[in-house]
Amino acid sequence: MQMKRIQQGVLSLLLLVGLSSCSDGGGDVPTPAPASLPATSAEGFWAGTTNTNRTVTGLVLDDGTYWVLYSAENDPLTVAGLIQGDSTSQNGAITSSNTKDFNFETGKILDATITGNYTMKQSLNGTLVYSIGGPNTSFTTTYDSDYDLVPDMNTVAGTYGGPVTATENVTVQVSSTGNLSGNSTTGCTFTGSFSPRTHGNVFNVIVIFADDPACSNRNDTVNGVGTYDADTKTLYSAALNGDRTNGFIFVGTKP
Repeated sequence: MQMKRIQQGVLSLLLLVGLSSCSDGGGDVPTPAPASLPATSAEGFWAGTTNTNRTVTGLVLDDGTYWVLYSAENDPLTVAGLIQGDSTSQNGAITSSNTKDFNFETGKILDATITGNYTMKQSLNGTLVYSIGGPNTSFTTTYDSDYDLVPDMNTVAGTYGGPVTATENVTVQVSSTGNLSGNSTTGCTFTGSFSPRTHGNVFNVIVIFADDPACSNRNDTVNGVGTYDADTKTLYSAALNGDRTNGFIFVGTKP
């Protein structure tokens, strides 16, 4: 995995996901209202801390997929890794057997499992147990009600700029119809799509990278999620390829 691309692409919070075919079109798309959460769901935005003094900020989707960023120890402004996988939540218990920890500090991808408990729209707590290569880690988080807002493509539409490595910046255009395109200062180009999910204030992201040596994700397609902070005009996104061996994190702002 191109860990450098992920590691230095985020200097604050997350999240994440996919982009598909491009062509910058105009016009407005009606914004669907988020569906109500089922009574047994751990779905939502969650933020908190770990027993190792790291902050965690993440998302559990309605299908159980989750994306979580964690910080360096005692340094909430430095992202140290991404945790991603599928989960099952029912009757206050949540489990995941295919957790991947993309650790930016070591450059390794670690396998793990998660077991925990939750109270819908209130708290989500658990323990991350590594198969090999890492100490067990517990976390405590609370619900962020921004998940209940309606995603709005008209608000998200615009041109964003931000870094993906210490020496490479990216410009991304998102249209109100959900088309996405972009390029980096190294000459990499990509196309994609950005569309609101039917559950929560979250967007699906698909990105297709050009077959060009300028792209570290050359000729690859990645899928993920994205969120938008209207107060700071900041777009957060992360995505992985199908094998979960490569991907990116992008945090960009618009004027």
